[in-house]
Amino acid sequence: MKHTKKTKVLLVPYPAQGHVTPMLKLASLLVNHGLNPIVIIPNFIKIDSKLDHVNISIMSISDGLDQDGLITSRACDFFAIENAMENYMPCQFERLIRDQEDEIVCLIVDLLASWAVEVANKCGIQVAGFWPAMLATYKLIDSIPQMLHAGIISKTGCPLHNGPIGLSLGQPTISSQDLPWLIGNSNARISRFKFWTRTMERTRNLKWLLINTFQNECHKDQITTNFDTRILQIGPLNTHVTIKNSCFWEEDFSCMNWLDKQVVNSVLYISFGSWVSPNGEAEVNSLALALEATKRPFIWVLGPSWSQGLQKGYLERISKQGKIVSWAPQMDVLQHEAVGCYLTHCGWNSTMEAIQSNKRLLCYPIAGDQFVNCAYIVQKWRIGVRIDGFGVKDLEGGLRKVMEDDGMSQRIDRLNEMTMGKVASCKAMDNLTTFLYDVRM
Repeated sequence: MKHTKKTKVLLVPYPAQGHVTPMLKLASLLVNHGLNPIVIIPNFIKIDSKLDHVNISIMSISDGLDQDGLITSRACDFFAIENAMENYMPCQFERLIRDQEDEIVCLIVDLLASWAVEVANKCGIQVAGFWPAMLATYKLIDSIPQMLHAGIISKTGCPLHNGPIGLSLGQPTISSQDLPWLIGNSNARISRFKFWTRTMERTRNLKWLLINTFQNECHKDQITTNFDTRILQIGPLNTHVTIKNSCFWEEDFSCMNWLDKQVVNSVLYISFGSWVSPNGEAEVNSLALALEATKRPFIWVLGPSWSQGLQKGYLERISKQGKIVSWAPQMDVLQHEAVGCYLTHCGWNSTMEAIQSNKRLLCYPIAGDQFVNCAYIVQKWRIGVRIDGFGVKDLEGGLRKVMEDDGMSQRIDRLNEMTMGKVASCKAMDNLTTFLYDVRM
C-alpha cells in the first residue's frame, strides 16, 4: 500500500492585516523545515496567490461578503466577518481538507478563527492554536471564568466595578473599562464577549498554542493555562523574516523621498493600523490641527475615507510641514533616521516593529489588546508615554515627555536585545522546532 508523505501545513489566520502578516511569517519558517505551508484566506483579501519567493501557497475560500455588493464596507466589519467564518467558510474548508487530508501534517489556526478548530477536529486532523499577540492578553482573556467568579465582570462581560485590573502578579494594570471586548455600544460589547467566550471554549483543549511573543515577556510561573495546553513562545515573528507583497493595500513609497529631506530624529510618524482610526471625524480633525500647531514635521497614515473629512485647505496648509499617505511601508519608515517618535494605537505588530527600529512611542490605544500592550509599553518597559486626547496640549505634552526622557533610549536598546537579539531568536526557533517534532511524531 502506497503511503503519501505528509508535508502540508494549513494555516488559518483571522482575516485582518495584523493577523495575516505574522501567519505568513510563520509559514515562511515552516518552509525552512521542509514543509509546504498553505495559508487559507477568505475571498475579500487580495494578496499574491503564490508567494514564490518564500514558497508559500495561498488558497481562497468563499466568504459570502460579496453577495449584496457591500464587500468593501463589510470586509472591515467585525460582525460581518464573524458571520462569514461561522456560516459560510466551514463547509468549504472541510471539503478542501477532505481532498488532501492524506498529505496534511497539521493545521495551525489563529484563535480568533476558532471555527477552523472545529473543522479540524471533525476531520481528525491535528491542530495547534496560534496567538498573534502578547501572552499577557491571552492570559487576561483566559481568566474570564475567574473574573466572573470574583464578581469583576457580569455574565455579559460588563465591568461591575471601576478600577484597575492586575494582568498578573507583578505586572502592569489596566482599567476595568479597557477589557478587550469593550468596543462599541452595549449590544456590540455583549456580542464580542460571546465571541471571546466561544473562542476560549473551542480552543482550551488544544495540545499546542504558539504565541507570537518573546521568551521573557512573562515570568515562568505565568506560562500556564487553565487546561493542559502547551504554550510555546515563537516570536516576535516580524524580526525573523520579511514577507513582500503581503499587504492588503498599496504602499506609498513617496514618503521615503520626503523623509530623506528631513532632519535626523525630527519627524513624528502617525499610524493607527489597518482597522482602526482615532474614533471619528472630530478626533481626526482635532489631531490634524494639533499636528499643525506643533510645527513638527510628520508622516500620517490616513485612509482616503478619513482624509476626506479634513478641514478644507488643510492639506495645502501643511504641504511643507507634513506628508499624509493612505498606506506606508511601515518598517522602512520606522527604520529611517529622520523618524524620532511613533504615535501609535499600540497594535502588537506595530509595537514590536517600533522596538526593532529603536523608536520611542507616543501611545493612544483604541480597541482590543491595545490597552494591554500600552500598559506594558508605559508602565513596565517605560519606552513610551500615553496620551488621552488629541488637543494641542495633549500632543505637545506627550511629545515633550517622550523626547526629553534621557533614559528611554537605553531602555529601548535593552528591550530590543531581549526581544530581537541572538539568544531570544534561538529560543524562539527552538520552541518552533520542538512543536514540529511533537506534531510529526
